[in-house]
Amino acid sequence: MGLPFSGRYERARRLQKEKREQMPFGRDETAPIEEMERGDLPAMLIAALITIVPVALLVLAALAFVGFVFIVR
Repeated sequence: MGLPFSGRYERARRLQKEKREQMPFGRDETAPIEEMERGDLPAMLIAALITIVPVALLVLAALAFVGFVFIVR
């Protein structure tokens, strides 16, 4: 009994192997680190903080509220 999508899996593996053989050895020319400009890293960190910090604050506030309800009640 084989895998449900074994045909697709094998085709994807063959395609991946062919692409890997075509690539020159060493660094990939399209590596993200080579495409980054000077101010990209601080911009990415600021964007990550703008995304993560509000969610973390909401979770912290929800936990504090639940704790407050259990203590006061």
